Amino acid sequence: MRRWQGNGIYFGGDYNPEQWPEETWSEDVELMRRAGVNLVSVGIFSWALLEPAPGRFEFGWLDRVLDLLHDGGIQVDLATATASPPPWLARAHPEMLPRRADGAILWPGGRQAYCPSSPVFRERSLKLVRAVAGRYAEHPAVVMWHVSNELGCHNAHCYCDVSAEAFRGWLRERYGDLDRLNDAWGTAFWSQHYGDWAEINPPRTVTAFANPTQQLDFLRFSSDELRAQLRAEREVLKTLVRQPITTNFMIGMGVKHMDYQSWADDVDLVSNDHYLTAADPQAHLGLSLAADHTRGVAGGDPWLLMEHSTSAVQWQPRNVAKLPGQLRRNSLAHVARGADGVLFFQWRASRAGAEKFHSALVPHAGPDTKVFREVCQLGADLKALAEIRGSRVDADVAILFDWEAWWAVELDSHPSVDVTYADRMNALYGALWRAGVTADIVHPSADLSGYRLVLAPTLFLVRDADADALRRFVEAGGTAAVTYFSGIVDPDDHIRLGGYPGAFRDLLGVRTEEFFPLREGERVRLDDGSTADVWTEWLHADDAEVLASYTDGPLPGVPALTRRPVGAGAAWYVGTRLDEPATDRLVARLLDEAGVRPAAPAPTGVEVVRRRDGERSWLFVINHTDAEIRLAAHGDELLTGARCAGELTLPAGEVAVVREDRT
Repeated sequence: MRRWQGNGIYFGGDYNPEQWPEETWSEDVELMRRAGVNLVSVGIFSWALLEPAPGRFEFGWLDRVLDLLHDGGIQVDLATATASPPPWLARAHPEMLPRRADGAILWPGGRQAYCPSSPVFRERSLKLVRAVAGRYAEHPAVVMWHVSNELGCHNAHCYCDVSAEAFRGWLRERYGDLDRLNDAWGTAFWSQHYGDWAEINPPRTVTAFANPTQQLDFLRFSSDELRAQLRAEREVLKTLVRQPITTNFMIGMGVKHMDYQSWADDVDLVSNDHYLTAADPQAHLGLSLAADHTRGVAGGDPWLLMEHSTSAVQWQPRNVAKLPGQLRRNSLAHVARGADGVLFFQWRASRAGAEKFHSALVPHAGPDTKVFREVCQLGADLKALAEIRGSRVDADVAILFDWEAWWAVELDSHPSVDVTYADRMNALYGALWRAGVTADIVHPSADLSGYRLVLAPTLFLVRDADADALRRFVEAGGTAAVTYFSGIVDPDDHIRLGGYPGAFRDLLGVRTEEFFPLREGERVRLDDGSTADVWTEWLHADDAEVLASYTDGPLPGVPALTRRPVGAGAAWYVGTRLDEPATDRLVARLLDEAGVRPAAPAPTGVEVVRRRDGERSWLFVINHTDAEIRLAAHGDELLTGARCAGELTLPAGEVAVVREDRT
């Protein structure tokens, strides 16, 4: 594997010098040095300038930019520039443009206007990769390569005839013959039996509900087609360059159509983009979840934050600016949870184009601004944290997450539209965050042996092997909790018969004979004082202890929460959607049973995470409250150089990183 270079934390962002007069470039480098920037991503949206006509490459401007950056001591993450094809390519080959399910063409004028299955796009994009990599493979400024950009952000699904043919080929490889496909898709229902591969299309707009397994397979296919572009570019790069190769994922932003877990082995380091939801007052909690999930995709290794914002973005309905100190807290929260680099979109705020109101390291008002002063402070902070690079995050809890389960649970024709995949994951993660406990977000096939507690929220689709792995984890002494609408279907989206929750029924010692989803706004009470909504079910605790039952609603007296000892551990089942206080109490009980403790006791609203490298450890403390806090800490505070002799005092909104004494 190509390894990361350098010794410190990467700091910088997307640099788009082609948007500016050349006389601006020297000022850019001077300001980068002033801010402590040491890495910029270059060339991401430069295809039209690098290849202004078919086969005619113009590299002079990029030569000058890379030389200037190198002379200024700035390293480069060089893009393959394939993220958005130039207008001349779509004009010459309109058949490469993507189509929606209703047949509408998506035209050039935005970005990513290409069908992921297009052989024309593949051929032209790889020619560009060869040209760029061939020219800059040995340039001293280049320390990593950036494949495309946010693959699938705007063109994850294409329903054109080229995609249809590619889909058929993907299905042939998956199933081998039509008999297997017909069985997997359940085509005996609604007279959908296929007698020829040519009869199969993507799930285009139809008269009624589309076949659910056809929809699920098309989602798998679409992710794989985008992954194929990543792999094709990577293979070209591997023959020409020696630096590590990455691409930016979009984990934790509600982007559901790429199975990033399956892509992780195709990059030398995992990179992620993350932007806050401005309307959410608890957006810092979602940030932490995204960082923990990115670390899980990276297998626990350090990762790179490729993009986030210094302040407001331009693509939300109301683009709220970050308050003083928020840029620093957001950035260091990513570092606390495993990022070894903090980059932004973008270096200098654009004066034209669709993202001209997106914040940057250098805003429209220039360097004499709150934003740039905070950028310079962050640069100094990251320099002080250089020793943390390469360390890993402590976590005794795992939350299971599977993109295929996400796709499957949110297909149509299900018991309740109110059951969504992220809902229970967010709820359980939030309870852990408020308890001060760090969690890894991992695939169900991950090694669970190093955890004390494993949570399986809404794992609707699950493989037999992964269900067996959870059982073995519990038998070996672990504590597991499974929520409602889990274990229901197999990978073909077929119901597991014999009673819900299907794959987990024996482990949990329960059997549900019927779902009783609740009406909009309806609530139920439990005999332990909890309140719930959205979901109830006719549950039988055949071989489990009943911990709480309903006192009203459609199922009074029916169990809602159970626990079953299994081997040296225990398996809990949560059969309803508990409200936040009840979820917090449940998680507290699970943590106590599993013997999980926070990194350090802290008041509510204070984020505490520990990174560790062998015998060395660093305690990150982020105060999201409006009050000064105190907590126990022993060691040197890296950001200020102060000594913590038993207690850390942290003002409102501030961040501390303590190199802990080994004792």
